[in-house]
Formats: sequence, C-alpha cells, structure tokens
Amino acid sequence: MQKITKEVYLKWYEDMLFWRKFEDKLAAVYIQQKVRGFLHLYNGQEAVLAGALHAMDLTKDKMITAYRNHVQPIGMGVDPRRVMAELYGKVTGTSKGMGGSMHIFSKEHRFYGGHGIVGGQIPLGAGIAFGDKYHDSDAVTLCCFGDGAARQGSLHETFNLAMLWNLPVVFVCENNGYAMGTSVERTANHTDIWKLGKGYEMPCGPVDGMNPIKVAEAFDEAIQRARRGDGPTFLELKTYRYRGHSMSDAQHYRTKDEVAEYKKIDPITQVKDVILEKKYATEEDLKIIDKRVKDLVAECEKFAEESPYPEVQQLYDMVYEQEDYPFIKHKI
Repeated sequence: MQKITKEVYLKWYEDMLFWRKFEDKLAAVYIQQKVRGFLHLYNGQEAVLAGALHAMDLTKDKMITAYRNHVQPIGMGVDPRRVMAELYGKVTGTSKGMGGSMHIFSKEHRFYGGHGIVGGQIPLGAGIAFGDKYHDSDAVTLCCFGDGAARQGSLHETFNLAMLWNLPVVFVCENNGYAMGTSVERTANHTDIWKLGKGYEMPCGPVDGMNPIKVAEAFDEAIQRARRGDGPTFLELKTYRYRGHSMSDAQHYRTKDEVAEYKKIDPITQVKDVILEKKYATEEDLKIIDKRVKDLVAECEKFAEESPYPEVQQLYDMVYEQEDYPFIKHKI
C-alpha cells in the first residue's frame, strides 16, 4: 500500500466532502421530486470507500455493492455528472436514465453495481472473482453488502465456494447497525458478524469503519492476500449512517442523541483534524477545497437539470432480441 502522506489526507478530505455534499444535494432534489423512487444515502460511511480506494489498484480491481451505491462509482472514476443525471432519469446518465438510484454501473471503471435485491450481489461478486482466476488475472474483487444482507443464505453458499475455489475476493460487510431499520442485536444471537467467516476457515476480522487509515490498512492486507493467490477475506467494517435507510425512513428505531454521538467521530472531521494538527493545510486552504466541492456539486446538478429525458423509442432499443433463438418459432 502506498504511504499515507499529506497528499492522501487532502485527497481524502476533498473526496469524502464531495461525496457527502453530492448526496446532500440528492436529498434536497428528492424532496423536490426531481429524483423519484428509492434513495439510499451513504452519509457517515465515507471512510469505508476512501480507505478501500487507497488500497485498490484501480487499473484492474473491481467492486460490486448493494443499492447504497452513488459515490462508489465516482470514487472509481465515473463522471459524477453522469451519476447525478442517472438519478434524474436523464439520457446522459450512466445507464441512459433507465437504472436509477439503485443501479449505477460502469463496465469501463469496473464498477458492477448497484443491486436492489438484498444480498443478491454477494454470489455475483464471487462470480466476478472466479472469472479473474479463470483468466489468470491478478485482479481482486471487493464485494460489499450491509449487515442485513449478512442474514441471507446466499452468503453462506458463496463463502463455501469462495474458500473451496480459493477466489480472489474480499467480502465487505458495511455494518451500519440497523440494516433497513432493525438492529443487529435483534436479528441474530451474535453481534460480531465477522465471525461468520470462521465457519469456513476464512481470514476475517472487525475494522473501525469510521477511520480511513484503519480501513486502508485492513483492505491492503486482504487485497494483497487475494492477489497472491491465498484466497478470500471477510471484513466487517463497523460504521454508521447518519440518515435513514432510505428517504422514506422515519428512523423511530434510534434517538437523535445516538446519531449525534456518532457524528463526533465523523470520518471527514477526523481527517480534517489531522490535516490541521499536522499543518498539512490551513483553514483558509480548506475553504478553497470546500468551495471547489460546492462548485462541482452545482455543476453536477446543472448538468442533470439541463440534460434531456430519453426518447420513448429507447425502451425498445434496450430489449435484447435474437432472431434465430432455437426454441421459439415465430411461424407455425
């Protein structure tokens, strides 16, 4: 893993701040009904992505995740304007406006979604890793899911095969405490989700998911293990989401005081404190970054607002048709 330098801290600060403000804007335009359907925000969990990206090789490594998936593709190189446009349902979006909030995707940048089915991406992540092993690639796949998805049977099936086949995959449980709205304590007789890996003799462990340094170190070890051909790892990133599960979540299952306590260890604030303490930048320097972030968010919003909606014909263009399909006779 490359050294965590002044430049890394400044990049973390700008990236995480942009991801936060980008999604704050999405929340605002959702209330205005410019973005429809579901909207699951990542506020509070940014250190997981920042640390992971630092440890990854973005020229070949891959990522797949669930429906809380707007900022991950941005971190991997996707134009944020196109992500915003996708949420608006515009033709300039990452899937021409037909994927929406839960289905951001970029083959070019090796981001494989964006999946609305809880836990549905877990076997797919192992499948991507299987493809890399089959083709003798040393790429590694990060397969991310929430604490709620850890209760899916497909996780156990996937863990079994991943170990059996020694796949180059890092399984990542982003445990933000409440799944859709039920605490971990109420869904299982154990609260240490990472221990599920022990049943398959898979290297596993907990990670402070609010600190990008701890995240980067854990990911680096797991990624290097997979790249060497030593198989999968299961990491439980203990993090927290400041907003509800989705925009329709009234959050009756937790108190405002609890959220306020977690905001005291906000990953953006932690990084900012280090920057100021080590004199990597002054408050004035950070204000320049803040303005740059604000301007870019405004640019994304303007791009999405001004982009056209898809033509109706696009509905038909997106349907796969094979003229000589062997089991269908058009004429009898």
